[in-house]
Amino acid sequence: MLVMNRAISRFFSQIVEIRRYLHQHPELSGKEEQTAIFICKCLDDLQIPYNKDVAGHGIVALLSGTRKNGSGKTIALRADMDALPITEMTNATYSSVNEGVMHACGHDVHMAALLGTLMVLNECKDLFSGNVKAIFQPSEEEYEGGAPFMIEAGVLENPHVDAIFGLHVSPELRSGTIGLREGAFMASTDEIHLTVLGKGGHAALVDEIVNPIIIAAKVIEEIDCQVNRAKPGDVDMVLSFGRLLAEGSCNIIPDKAVIAGTFRTFSEEWRVKVLAMITDIATRTAREMGGSCEVNIRNGYPVLMNDPEVTRRVSGYASKWLGAEKVITIPKRMTAEDFSYYLQKVPGTFFRLGTQPPIGESRGALHSAYFDIDETALQTAVGVLSQVVLGELG
Repeated sequence: MLVMNRAISRFFSQIVEIRRYLHQHPELSGKEEQTAIFICKCLDDLQIPYNKDVAGHGIVALLSGTRKNGSGKTIALRADMDALPITEMTNATYSSVNEGVMHACGHDVHMAALLGTLMVLNECKDLFSGNVKAIFQPSEEEYEGGAPFMIEAGVLENPHVDAIFGLHVSPELRSGTIGLREGAFMASTDEIHLTVLGKGGHAALVDEIVNPIIIAAKVIEEIDCQVNRAKPGDVDMVLSFGRLLAEGSCNIIPDKAVIAGTFRTFSEEWRVKVLAMITDIATRTAREMGGSCEVNIRNGYPVLMNDPEVTRRVSGYASKWLGAEKVITIPKRMTAEDFSYYLQKVPGTFFRLGTQPPIGESRGALHSAYFDIDETALQTAVGVLSQVVLGELG
């Protein structure tokens, strides 16, 4: 551990510089070209081999340990690369120079932490055997996510990944801590798009029209009522409709109304059942009222299921380095994350990295124009990820 701690201290200022550069130069989902070029340059400097242009701008690096008589396994560490369409308002010296684009979800931190971990492990190769596969993944923020395309491109094979680990910044937790949860941790997410078709015309001529707005209102009411009535008591979910658009006027009835919403849950079985219910309720209700309804459900990320045994191991590694009081069991989150696709293929865990300053208020919420971090959190991230590698492959 002493060798690792010395390496973290030696590289810390460089890791901060990497994070600030990435923060200053954010790129949207699918457009991470310059980000990828920068990451490749860092890997070249470390003389770590990699493949680039994986599933778009993805990069997969492979670092092999030299210790004898270790586990010989391959573990993967993943960082997402893309930013959000937000105009930054932090006034930091390293604020985004790309107008209307910001790393407001901390992916700059994730990339810097993974590169920093590779720096440290590159100095400690004699402490582990087997392989560390570093996955830099594009397009986490945009459906269908970059993870399924990285998996399709073979990132979990050649060599086969035995376990995978990832982290996400968390302004709810103090810097110097991490948050873990066994089992279901983050929700599935699906987009619901409904187009209700009626018959437009003059509002006064009620016998000649079929008002899609009235049908749409009934569809929303019936879906909400029937799904909540059928919900098992032990299932958590969110079913919300945030858009109802019908471009008529006071005395003009439109031909259609458009509805959009989201459904999230921690149960894949309930997810399948509810999506089928939504389709049935929407089409049947519209038909009974003289109209019709086109249903388009965009399936998003599955439930993120942390492997309990792997999560307990990570808790042990982190407790050894940080102290047990700084490894916190945290509640489930209704937010979603495409890391869940990896966890459907191999065991692993996804944890939260505290980024709130030890004293004072949080520096903005996730997806906020004011989001920033206490950069000492980078030490925590690199230390925990390095401990995971040494624990799994030592």
